Amino acid sequence: MKPPRFTLAIAGTVVASVAFRAVCYAVMLWMVLWAETRPAPSLPDLVLSHVPFVRSIASHNYLLWLVAYVPVALVMLWREPLRFGRYMVSSGLAALVRGACIMATGLGPVRGLDVNAGMSDARRIQAFWDLASPFGFFGGAAHVYLTKDLFFSGHTATTFLLLLYVWRYPDLRVIMLVGHGLVVASVFLSHLHYTIDVIGAYAIAFTLFFLREGDLRALLAGDARR
Repeated sequence: MKPPRFTLAIAGTVVASVAFRAVCYAVMLWMVLWAETRPAPSLPDLVLSHVPFVRSIASHNYLLWLVAYVPVALVMLWREPLRFGRYMVSSGLAALVRGACIMATGLGPVRGLDVNAGMSDARRIQAFWDLASPFGFFGGAAHVYLTKDLFFSGHTATTFLLLLYVWRYPDLRVIMLVGHGLVVASVFLSHLHYTIDVIGAYAIAFTLFFLREGDLRALLAGDARR
């Protein structure tokens, strides 16, 4: 497929969609940091009780996410910029839903102590600016390791949503299937999320994809005629 010629209108749409996603991420991050200050209980997990914790994978799961995510997203941008723009908007909406879910659930750390309970406002603000940076996850002087940004898994949701958007391209579909599988495996081996966080990510990401890209009106009308 020949890539479409980038016009000023298309470029503006892409830039606006990326900006929208960045704003949604910042809003989600603020909600996540608010949730970090609350004490919360850790929960038993049937799957994680049988999955070993691999520290080396836990230390590099964010890099794995970047490798699985960024190249495929850029190829989609090159091939179909407007579809890429719709994906950015969908990802931004997923981030807002995720932030709201984290505030509502209040799940405690998957492993380790609840070290961020009672975090001061000053530390939370500093952590926000650290983590809002594109390189925030690689640490910093005032870096805060998030322990309660759990329901639902962002690693799972973003890569699964991208998989749905590139499904129409057989080559990208295969690459993204492998990348998504590795990311989800890393989530479990890092004990980054509860199993329910991963299940919830699939449900919410697919729902958002359908609401944005499917024909809900036709589906509802079809149900009404039965």
